[in-house]
Amino acid sequence: MMKKRGFYRKLAWTGIRKNSKLYTPYLLTCIGMVMMSYIMSFLGGSPVLESMAGGEVMRSLMNMGYGIMTVFSVIFLFYTNSFLIRRRKKEFGLYNVLGMGKGNLALVLLWEDLIVAAISLGIGLAAGILLSKSAELAMVKILHGAADFSLSVAPDSILKVLTQFAVIFGLILANTLRQIQMTNPIELLHSENAGEKPPKANWFLALLGAAILGMAYYLAVTIEDPVSALIWFFVAVVMVIAATYLLFIAGSVAVCRLLQKNKKYYYKTSHFVSVSSMTYRMKRNGAGLASICILCTMVLVMLSSTVCLYIGAEDSMRVRYPRNINLDLSAESAEALNQESMESVRALAAQCAAAEGTAPENVTDYRSAEFGGLIQNGNISTDPEDMNSFQVDNYSDLWQIFVIPLEDYNRLMGKQVSLDPGETLIYTTKEAAYEADTVTVNGGVSLNVAGRAEDFIENGVDVMQVMPSLYLFVPDYDQVVASLFSSGVWESGQMGLHWIYAFDLDSSDEVQIRIYDAVGNGLTQLQSSGSLNGVSVQCESVAQERQSFYELYGSLFFLGILLGIVFLFAAVLIIYYKQISEGYEDQSRFEIMQKVGMTKREIRKSINSQVLTVFFLPLVTAGIHLAFAFPLIRKLLILFGLMNTRLLILVTLGCYLVFALFYVLVYRGTSRAYYSIVSGAARE
Repeated sequence: MMKKRGFYRKLAWTGIRKNSKLYTPYLLTCIGMVMMSYIMSFLGGSPVLESMAGGEVMRSLMNMGYGIMTVFSVIFLFYTNSFLIRRRKKEFGLYNVLGMGKGNLALVLLWEDLIVAAISLGIGLAAGILLSKSAELAMVKILHGAADFSLSVAPDSILKVLTQFAVIFGLILANTLRQIQMTNPIELLHSENAGEKPPKANWFLALLGAAILGMAYYLAVTIEDPVSALIWFFVAVVMVIAATYLLFIAGSVAVCRLLQKNKKYYYKTSHFVSVSSMTYRMKRNGAGLASICILCTMVLVMLSSTVCLYIGAEDSMRVRYPRNINLDLSAESAEALNQESMESVRALAAQCAAAEGTAPENVTDYRSAEFGGLIQNGNISTDPEDMNSFQVDNYSDLWQIFVIPLEDYNRLMGKQVSLDPGETLIYTTKEAAYEADTVTVNGGVSLNVAGRAEDFIENGVDVMQVMPSLYLFVPDYDQVVASLFSSGVWESGQMGLHWIYAFDLDSSDEVQIRIYDAVGNGLTQLQSSGSLNGVSVQCESVAQERQSFYELYGSLFFLGILLGIVFLFAAVLIIYYKQISEGYEDQSRFEIMQKVGMTKREIRKSINSQVLTVFFLPLVTAGIHLAFAFPLIRKLLILFGLMNTRLLILVTLGCYLVFALFYVLVYRGTSRAYYSIVSGAARE
C-alpha cells in the first residue's frame, strides 16, 4: 500500500515537473493569491493600525478587500486551472488506455492538488508574513503615522487563509474529477482537437454586442449629474462587460470571416495561416481576449481613480474645509443671529489668532437659510411626505437649497450685481442644471430667476452630500426668509438659519490646532455667558481634520494598488496561457507548413501577424472603454470633492501609458514562448 501511494505521488510530481511551462505560472499565481489574501487579512486585523488615527477605516477597507480577493480567487483559479486540465487530458487519456482506471487517475490528481496546495500555501504564507510588515509600514506612511518596525504574525489570518484555499483547491479537484469521470478515454486522447470546427459568424450576437456597447457609451457621456452617475454606473459596467464578451466572441469571428473574403489580405503567407487558425478557435479565443480586456479596464479605472483621489486629496480637503478655521453658527430664529453676536465671534477669532502671533486672512463671512427639497417643474417641496416618497429614478430631483443675501455674494465674489425685490441670481453645483425661469417654494414663495452665476465659494456642505445644491442670491434676504417661515419650510423641519465665518492662517498645523482649540473654548464661554443665546456652533479645522481625511483616500489608494496588482497579474496569466495553449495547438500545423517549404522567417511573420491582430485588441478596446467611461468617472469623483479635471486627465493618461508599456513587455515575452513552441527553437 505504501509503495502504491509513493507511486501515485511520484507520478503526480513527474507530471507537474514535465509540464513546468504550464504549472510554474499557475503555481506563481496561487502563491500570489495566498500572499495577497494573507496581507489583506493581516492588515484588516492589524493592532498597529487600530491604535492609529484613521486606522479603523483602513482596516475596514482591507477586510472588504479580503472578501473581494476571496471571490476573485475562486473564479480566477478555476479559470486558469481549466487551461491546465485541457492540456493534461490527453495525458490522462493515455494513462487510461494503458490500464489505469479512473480511480487511479483520481489518486494522481489528488496528489497533484495536494502538492500544488502545499507549495502554494507554504511559499505564499511565508511571503505574505515577510511582506505584511512592508505593507503595514506603507499604510502607516500613507496615514502619516509613526512606524513600528517589529515583525508580527497573525495566527487568525493564517488559519483563515488555510481554510479559504483548502476549500478552493478542494472545489477545483472535485471539478477536475467530474470532468475526467464524464469523459471516455478516446475523448481524453483527442481532447486537444475538440471544438475545432470553424464557428459560423453570428451577426445577430455581434450586432447585439455593438448595440449594448453603444447604449453603455451613450449613458456614460450623456449623464449630466453625479447623482445619476452613481445610480447608473454599475448598470453601465454590466452592459460593457456583456457587450465586450459578445463582440470578442461573435464579432471576432465575423471579422475573421471578412478578412478571409479579402483576397488581397488573406492570400499572403503571413496572414493565411494566422487568420485560418484564429477562425477555427475564435469562440474560445474571443472569450479569453474579452477577459483580458475586462481585467485591463478594471485595472485602469481602479488605478486612475484611486491614484487621482490620493494625489488630489489636498485639493479635495480644501473643498470640504474651504478655510483653515471654519465656523458654522446655526440659530433657532433670525433674531438670534444679530450683529452683536456675530461681532463677538469675529473679535474672539482675532484675539485667539493674535495670541499666536498671526491674524485671520481670506475671511469668508455670510448668512444663509438652508433647507432640502424636492424640485419638480420649478417648484420646491419641503413636505415630508413628498420627500419620503420619491422614487430612485428621480433621486436627482432632491436638492439642497441655500438662500444668501445678494450683498454677501457681491462682497465675496467682487461683483456689483443689482436685483429688484422678488428676483434671484442662482448658482448650481455638481454640474446639475436648474432650467426653470422661476423658483417657487411649497407653492407660495416665488422668485424670478434674473440670471445665473458662474461661480461661488465652497461652503464645505455641498461636498458632503450626494444631492446637488441650488444657491439663491436675493436682495431682500430678510423678507424671503420670513416668507419661507410662513410657507411652512420651518415647520417641515427642513430649514436652518446659518452664519458662516471662516478664515485662513499663515502658520503651521500645530499653531492652527492651538488657535482652533482656543476658539472652541472661547465659543463655549460665549454660550455660557449668554452672548450666543439660541445659537449652536460647529467649529472645524483643516489641520485637525487632515488625518481623518487622508484615512479614507489613503485607504482607497492602498486597496486600489493591491487589487490593481492582482488584476494585472491575472490578465498577464490569461495572456500567457492563451499563447502557450494555442502554441501547442498550432505546433502540428506549423510543422506541416515547414515540411512544405515555409521558412522560420515566414513562421515568425505569421506569428506576428496573428499575435498583433488579436493581442493588442484588448489593450485598444480597454483604452476606448476608459475614454468613454471618463465622463462618468469624473462625475463620480465630484462626489468625493475632486473637482480637478486636469489632474484626472493627466493621471488617467499616465496610468494608460505605463500600463501599455507593461503590456508590450508581456507581449514580447509571450510571443517568444509561442514561437519557441510552434517552431521547435527559441530563435531563428
